[in-house]
Amino acid sequence: MRRSSPLLRQILRGAASSSSSSVGRRSVTYMPRPGDGAPRPVTLIPGDGIGPLVTGAVRRVMEAMHAPVYFETYEVHGDMTTVPPEVIESIRRNKVCLKGGLATPVGGGVSSLNMQLRKELDLYASLVHCFNLPGLPTRHENVNIVVIRENTEGEYSGLEHEVVPGVVESLKFCSERIAKYAFEYAYLNNRKTVTAVHKANIMKLADGLFLESCREVATKYPGIKYNEIIVDNCCMQLVSKPEQFDVMVTPNLYGNLVANTAAGIAGGTGVMPGGNVGQDHAVFEQGASAGNVGNEKLVEQKKANPVALLLSSAMMLRHLQFPSFADRLVTAVKRVIAEGKYKTKDLGGSGTTQEVVDAVIANLD
Repeated sequence: MRRSSPLLRQILRGAASSSSSSVGRRSVTYMPRPGDGAPRPVTLIPGDGIGPLVTGAVRRVMEAMHAPVYFETYEVHGDMTTVPPEVIESIRRNKVCLKGGLATPVGGGVSSLNMQLRKELDLYASLVHCFNLPGLPTRHENVNIVVIRENTEGEYSGLEHEVVPGVVESLKFCSERIAKYAFEYAYLNNRKTVTAVHKANIMKLADGLFLESCREVATKYPGIKYNEIIVDNCCMQLVSKPEQFDVMVTPNLYGNLVANTAAGIAGGTGVMPGGNVGQDHAVFEQGASAGNVGNEKLVEQKKANPVALLLSSAMMLRHLQFPSFADRLVTAVKRVIAEGKYKTKDLGGSGTTQEVVDAVIANLD
């Protein structure tokens, strides 16, 4: 059966026309209407460390709620030299992937498989949603930030070389499509403000080009407030007054830092969902850094937090046009967090992955 048009193609097609009348004629939104109900295949990469634990948790919840998806599972590990061709082919065929964390080697010229996936599939937009969850106390309230960062260019393109011993040159560049994605996301989700994060006071050409693109796109969305903030001031403002931010659009390196900071403020990386989206494909995974991916104690004790990936899988269900299933899942997860009876160590409890999963299943409507 022919698949519906991919999410990002719909978004960019809508952004191509800036008149208010054309906006009114849109037949799709970022949160798609229910589709035809046909079960959808999803490529599943359990990953390393806690990955199999949390992806297994998602599978159990999906089965319990009879979600109309089925998984094609592939073993991929961060110490591989490349992503196997059959995995890439599966994602190209299915259009959607759910993955656990992959360990990324540090230094030594070894390529990150996460980056290989993003470049191979042109997953240029990273979206991380950082928000307060009732029942999870944090220093700040009313945090609801969406961090949208460029995912494949600039530093993350990996285009660097040693000119002479001790001198390394790295390429940094940006494109306007990430700005278009951010403003269209804000428009379709009734967000009021888009903030561009930059360092154009120093990187006058590279970050200056990024700001030019954002400013040009902003003129096409007069109903959305646009502002700019230097990245170091942004970090200070995040930890002091995070409630002032709505949608943030950033080049990739700044966005990685901003997203992890926002996640920590809102309750921790273990509860923040995210996805990497391109024109034709989408990979959903834990939103902020999976720094605990190799935590052997969590694996041995089976106490990894599955909440982030459960919420990411809800994003996936919306992407696949199953919004009612997504709502059921999010509601159940929020109930478990609010009750506070079953929490993993990162949330101040001692619960196991299985206990959290059982509680979520028990709270499904």
